[in-house]
Amino acid sequence: MIVPIRRIAKATLMAGVLLTAACSQGPSEAPKRTEFNIGWSIYAGWMPWPYAQQAGIVKKWADKYGIKINVVQVNDYVESVNQYTAGKLDGVTVANMDALTIPAAGGKDTSAIIVGDYSNGNDGVLMKGISNAGGGDLKAIKGQTVNLVELSVSHYLLARGLNSVGLALKDVKTVNTGDADIVGAFASPDVKVAVAWNPQLNAMKAQPGAKLVFSSADIPGEILDLLCVDTATLKANPNLGKALAGIWYETTALMIRQDAEGKAARAAMAKLAGATPESFDSQLGTTHLYADPKSAVAATDAPALITTMTRVRDFSFSKGLFKGSNSADAVGMSFPGGKTLGDAQHVTLRFDDSFMKMAADGKL
Repeated sequence: MIVPIRRIAKATLMAGVLLTAACSQGPSEAPKRTEFNIGWSIYAGWMPWPYAQQAGIVKKWADKYGIKINVVQVNDYVESVNQYTAGKLDGVTVANMDALTIPAAGGKDTSAIIVGDYSNGNDGVLMKGISNAGGGDLKAIKGQTVNLVELSVSHYLLARGLNSVGLALKDVKTVNTGDADIVGAFASPDVKVAVAWNPQLNAMKAQPGAKLVFSSADIPGEILDLLCVDTATLKANPNLGKALAGIWYETTALMIRQDAEGKAARAAMAKLAGATPESFDSQLGTTHLYADPKSAVAATDAPALITTMTRVRDFSFSKGLFKGSNSADAVGMSFPGGKTLGDAQHVTLRFDDSFMKMAADGKL
C-alpha cells in the first residue's frame, strides 16, 4: 500500500516562514558545489527517483557532470517540503499547490524544473446514501458535510467540483479528517461525502453505495507533481539541473516500457513504495506521467498552466495560506516566455522548462 502524502501543512508550516517581499527580489548568490541533496516522499509519480538511485542511474548522470546527488527519503511529505524551505535540501518532489504555499509564499525562490505528472483520477469526491447521488449528480452535495484533509489538494478539488455545478465552498460544511482516518470515517453511516486521494480513494470506492461524482480526471493538468530546486543553487550549479533531467527521463522511459525490463522496474518501484505491483500499476493508471520530455515542455509552455496556477493561488490566498499578505498577487510566479503572474518584482516560483528542453533536444 502506498502511503498517501500530498497534503499541505495546516499546523505544521515552518514556524517563522512568512511572506517577505524583501527577501524575494531574485535568487541570491549561491556557491558552486559538487554535492546536493534531493528529497522525495512516497507517491506513485515520484517513485522513479529512489529506483534511479537503486539502479545506478543517479550515479551515472551525476558522474557525467562531476557531481554527487543524494536522493533522500523523507517519510513525511510536509516535513520534506519544510526541510527544503529551511535549506536542508537543495530540491524536493512537491505538488504545485504546496510549492506555491510553502516555499514560494515563504519567500524562498524556487524553480520547478521538471513537471513530472498530473493526477488523472488519483483524487476524487465520493458520495453515498444521498438522493440523486446514484447518477453521479454532484449538485446533491449542497448542504452536506464533507470529510477531507482541509487546505489540501482535496480541498482544492472540492472547490473546483463545486464550481463546476454552480456551487461554492460556502454551500457545504467541511470537517478536517486526517488522511490516515479518512477510510474509516467514510465507512461510518454518518459520513455521506468525502474527498480523498489514492490509495485511500480506491479503498473508499469499494465501500457499499459509494459513487465517484468528481475527480481530478475532470480537471486534467491542475494537480501537478513537480521536482523543484532552489533557484540560487541551480543558477550557480546548472549541471545539477542537467543531471536531474537526465535521471528523470532515462528512468521514466524505462518505467513505461511494456517488456520484461519495464515490468521489473515498476515492480522494484512498487516494493520501494511498500505496494504490490498490481496496486502500483493501478495508481499509475490514474497518473498522467510526462515520461516524454517533449510533452512535459508542451505542458509547461501552454497557457493552461497560467490558468491553473491562477486558480491555485486564488484558492490558496482565500484560505489564508499566504501568510502576511493582503493580496493574492504578492507571490510572483514566472513562466516560460517571460510571462508572469502576480508581482513580477517579487517572483519566488519559477516554471523553468530549460532542462526539460535539453532532454527533448538530446542535449544533456
